[in-house]
Amino acid sequence: MRTLTVEAASIGYGAGEPVLRDVSVTVRPGEILAVTGPSGAGKTTLLAAMAGLLTPVAGKVLVDDAALDGRDLAVSLGVVLIPQDNGLAAILTAAENIAVAVIATGGTPAEARRRTAEALERVGLAAHGDQLIEELSGGQQQRTAIARGLALAGDVVLADEVTSELDASNRQKVMDMLRSEAHRGAAVVLATHDPEAAALCDRELHLLDGEAGWVRNTT
Repeated sequence: MRTLTVEAASIGYGAGEPVLRDVSVTVRPGEILAVTGPSGAGKTTLLAAMAGLLTPVAGKVLVDDAALDGRDLAVSLGVVLIPQDNGLAAILTAAENIAVAVIATGGTPAEARRRTAEALERVGLAAHGDQLIEELSGGQQQRTAIARGLALAGDVVLADEVTSELDASNRQKVMDMLRSEAHRGAAVVLATHDPEAAALCDRELHLLDGEAGWVRNTT
């Protein structure tokens, strides 16, 4: 499995001032890092850089020893992003959204069917696989996005506010799933504004005013 490292990274959009300055953190296989902070603090920005969607204006993001220079490389290295807006195709069913992602990352049709069924079962949506995304509730759509991320079985799993649409029971189920991913050997990062979800993670990095500081750090 792989280690995710952010080295003295300043991250922003275009030619403006960086949203984040001089951020450094390492996430190792088997652990869950919580990234917390108020709205606009840069949680999504940091995960976008970790996913290869943004290139730091200074510093770098590495998966093992490979510096990310785009999303294609990140995908090839097993970096899975579960985005805040779920990123699902409304014209496809829940199962089709998952299967397409598995095939796009090299899975066979048979593997896609198996992983899709297993992932939907894990998030409690086994009976909803044939429903169009637009027919599902917001919480069900969020769980479908989580199922898609689980089905990809990444070495690095980045989850952006994945519990925001969920009730307490389903939030706990999702946190248990993320813990299972860590036990499998993945390096897991959860961006969240939920203190209860953050408390279930191994370490907590707090973003505020463009800078990062540790709330809990055991390494």
